[in-house]
Amino acid sequence: MSEPVLSVRNLRVEFVTRHHVLRAIDGISFDIAKGEVLGVVGESGAGKSVTGLAVIGLIDPPGRIAGGEIHLSGMRIDNLPPDEMRRMRGKRIGMIFQDPLTSLNPLYRIGDQLVETIRTHMNLSEQAARRRAIDLLAEVGIPAPDKRIDAYPHEFSGGMRQRVVIALAICAEPELIIADEPTTALDVSVQAQIISLIKRLGRDHGTAVMLVTHDMGVIAETSDRVAVMYSGRIAEIGPVRDVVQNPLHPYAKGLMGAIPTLASDAARLVQIPGAMPRLSAIPQGCSFNPRCAFAFDRCRKERPEPIARGTQAVACHLYDADAKESAA
Repeated sequence: MSEPVLSVRNLRVEFVTRHHVLRAIDGISFDIAKGEVLGVVGESGAGKSVTGLAVIGLIDPPGRIAGGEIHLSGMRIDNLPPDEMRRMRGKRIGMIFQDPLTSLNPLYRIGDQLVETIRTHMNLSEQAARRRAIDLLAEVGIPAPDKRIDAYPHEFSGGMRQRVVIALAICAEPELIIADEPTTALDVSVQAQIISLIKRLGRDHGTAVMLVTHDMGVIAETSDRVAVMYSGRIAEIGPVRDVVQNPLHPYAKGLMGAIPTLASDAARLVQIPGAMPRLSAIPQGCSFNPRCAFAFDRCRKERPEPIARGTQAVACHLYDADAKESAA
């Protein structure tokens, strides 16, 4: 197998406060291959966005990467000096933020922002950079790009602004794109267009994509694999079809059961009791155990490690032979 574009190993991210050291990410590991879309899903507070920010080097104090390693195409990047990491952002790693309006400077024309970014990372003249900017706007579906390139952000709709942000993210042909909730603020029809555009990036450019979202519909339509996060850990990871159709972890089962389907005539959807724990009050053992109907003594004492089950890996004692004996 070829080397993954992104390889994360035992990543830990902490936020130091006056009274606590809060661990937002607690030893997660995953890979993303060339041209692959990895969806990262979970409730608010699961650690999805913090994982993406850690990869791109945007964890600000009092946050810090407290352990683990991040490799981009075989090169370790989590310990790079700030100036070197700054040069890597935009050129080798692109970022699509949730709110396109705050991602664009309202005082500058779209073309100026694109040309500046292109010339920062590529050795092109201003005229050549402008031509590339027009081509990028056409690629992401902006009509009449040669005219719209001189418009300001407020002259675009939300969906069009998100397309401009995607053009900014891919302008230097990065190896990896981190998309943080790229469809949340958009209506359903525009969501479908953005999803199609993200899938085309991987297919046409071989770009690896880390797609952060809470929307399982977006994950099912876009991703090749999905990682289900809970309380800073990966509860389950595997091919999206397998995780959606046959979830293993009780939390993943709850997420899938909460999705309404046209085939179901159930009067009520599945509900996961309780809420995501605060970082200052993460339970001992499996952090999901207070909300889990299948929890037993070992779940309350010992943290489960990922166990391979076919194409999936699940961090749950229910799938450990020793745990089954304990439960009996």
